[in-house]
Amino acid sequence: MSKSNIPTDRELPSTNQLIKSTILAAATAGVLLITVVMPAEYGIDPTGIGNVIGLKKMGEIRVSLEKEAAADQAKNLSANTEEKQGEIKIDAATTPKPTTAGAAILNHEMQVKLAPDEGKEIKLDMSKGNKVQYTWSTDRGKANFDLHADSQKLNINYYQYSKGSEQRKEGEFEAAFDGSHGWFWRNRTSNTITITLKTKGEYTDIKQK
Repeated sequence: MSKSNIPTDRELPSTNQLIKSTILAAATAGVLLITVVMPAEYGIDPTGIGNVIGLKKMGEIRVSLEKEAAADQAKNLSANTEEKQGEIKIDAATTPKPTTAGAAILNHEMQVKLAPDEGKEIKLDMSKGNKVQYTWSTDRGKANFDLHADSQKLNINYYQYSKGSEQRKEGEFEAAFDGSHGWFWRNRTSNTITITLKTKGEYTDIKQK
């Protein structure tokens, strides 16, 4: 009959050893929390080590993206409500205004320069039913864009046509109502970029805001 290998009391860790191991593990976890987790997750760097190895920048970008996502979500919820209100007010108008007969066709080329994280927009004054063809592109990298409209007259604060992230975009859109229609761009790259916009269509004015 074989004997089982039962450890003796000398082979088992003592209470002091267990306490020391627990304290060492807790201290290690605390060091990792301060030097790695906080800089990488939240951009908080009490020791300055995270900044040296690039973790603080990673955390700041992460926090910035989370804030932007939350802001976009809130903006979309607000936009949906405003779109419904706008639709009700447009339908309540006496007679829908048709495309302006014989409206002048305008052509423009404009540029906006965006530093990292900077945003700017260009808007066209258009009447309901008017159409515009457009092309825009950046000289480097992609830009976040939001093609939208608003109208003080109709009390519409935001009406979205399309949005996304591109280096070049072209197309045509038709004004859903009398008001201001155009593009908002934001530069999420680490370099300064220049956006060139070309427009051709039925509008009365174009301006950068």
